[in-house]
Amino acid sequence: MKQLTITDRIWAERIYLILGALFIASLVVSNLIFQKFFYWDFFGLYTFEISVGILPYPITFLITDVISEVYGKKKANRVVTAGIFASFFSLFIVYVSGQVPATEWSPIGDELFMKVFGATAIAVFASMVAYLLAQYIDIQIFHFWKRLTKGKYLWLRNNFSTFTSQFVDTFAVLFLLCSFGKIEWDLFGALLLSGFLFKVMVAALDTPFLYAAVFALRKRFELALGEELTD
Repeated sequence: MKQLTITDRIWAERIYLILGALFIASLVVSNLIFQKFFYWDFFGLYTFEISVGILPYPITFLITDVISEVYGKKKANRVVTAGIFASFFSLFIVYVSGQVPATEWSPIGDELFMKVFGATAIAVFASMVAYLLAQYIDIQIFHFWKRLTKGKYLWLRNNFSTFTSQFVDTFAVLFLLCSFGKIEWDLFGALLLSGFLFKVMVAALDTPFLYAAVFALRKRFELALGEELTD
């Protein structure tokens, strides 16, 4: 564990808060926009059919891996817990907004508002169950490989932890959404495959960004390989 000067401690907390803010924003937004689905033809090899809510979600796993590597397991778990509270608070705000009546001149009426945000409660519940399972699994596996490799092979623990947790997340959220009737069961298999493959591809592509972020933070706080900042 690295002991910091007062100045470095201030900077470490600032960076941690920024990472936490990006994490929470990505998580909350993914729950709000999930009802729009899009397709993407991947060079004629495979056509993805996935929710736009999946676009900001991989960012959350990248951030928890950065925090896990530099700040440690405890700090990573704190961000995950903060994300839970933020998601349920956003659900409360959406619920209250849906209960107050719209004016006659409101650009967005009650019917359209509920059509867009009416399934948010189910989305948040499904996302939170999947999120809890996936994020804590991601952190546990990340630190398991970190101990096993003695701080080496960052790419290995990043991808092993993310691939496993992303499958758990995709399966759990689709299973719950299908169970609540928000998505047809006939689409479950195709959406599971598309969602998981997309997340795996993004996880592989974000490895250089993980290395860059960890390298910059290690250099800034003079951390040795595998060393973490103290609380």
